[in-house]
Amino acid sequence: MPDPVDPPPPPESSAPPAPGGTPNSTGLPSNVAAALACIPLVGGLIFYILEKHDQFVRFYAMQSIIFGGAWFLFNIVSMILHRILWALPVIGRLLAGLWYFAFGLIHLGLFVIMIIAMVKAISGARWDIPWVGPIARKQMGETA
Repeated sequence: MPDPVDPPPPPESSAPPAPGGTPNSTGLPSNVAAALACIPLVGGLIFYILEKHDQFVRFYAMQSIIFGGAWFLFNIVSMILHRILWALPVIGRLLAGLWYFAFGLIHLGLFVIMIIAMVKAISGARWDIPWVGPIARKQMGETA
């Protein structure tokens, strides 16, 4: 019979352990946290700061930070290029329009890459975004 002054046992954590047996810092399952971390830049920053133990989530977060930063820089360079082309006499309007169309296609491609990364993360697979994944692994001190 337990002693009435003994404290009750601590409640069990509702979050399942991350792959590898280490507990999650976020309280979410690893695959859900990794999929949310795939939201470019913002999701990556939030989950990279919050998650201290789960390397699966931290990898997707770092990849998202790099991917989102590249996407942001692309937008800045694209805006500058569009303004330069727009300022050119006669042919500039045509070139700016073509660039605007190409800009839309590139954005669609980047969005598709983000969705693929989220699907891979939710399925529990570790997927490297081309050119970005190896950089993320290097930043985290992992080898391929």
